[in-house]
Amino acid sequence: MKPGAVRDLKAMLMGMNPVLSERVWAFHAISDARFIPDTAFAVIREAEGVSCILPAQAAPGDAPQFALITLQVHSDLEGVGLTAAVATALATDGIACNVIAGLQHDHLFVQWDRRDDALAILKRLSLDARR
Repeated sequence: MKPGAVRDLKAMLMGMNPVLSERVWAFHAISDARFIPDTAFAVIREAEGVSCILPAQAAPGDAPQFALITLQVHSDLEGVGLTAAVATALATDGIACNVIAGLQHDHLFVQWDRRDDALAILKRLSLDARR
């Protein structure tokens, strides 16, 4: 376990402190991996090709738009249940959630037009864990 990282589910939920980015994001397939934009939040290399999460203005105009919510808790990579709890809470309200785990934090991509709903659900989930 990395020093300062939280592994206990209740502690992870209590400390989520979700923060909504103002930037609009889009997932985009890259045809030539030599030309990955510096503005990419993440690059995913799969058998079928390379995709990136880019600021929406750098992606094609028809790409679906997503909001980024970062969970501020420093969750341990071996912590169990945070992704499931967050995804379940959002799914209950019909909100899709695409999660990227970094070394320090988890980052959630939700439909742009549901961003405020998602943020409220996550804050409520964190508050409920404190009770």
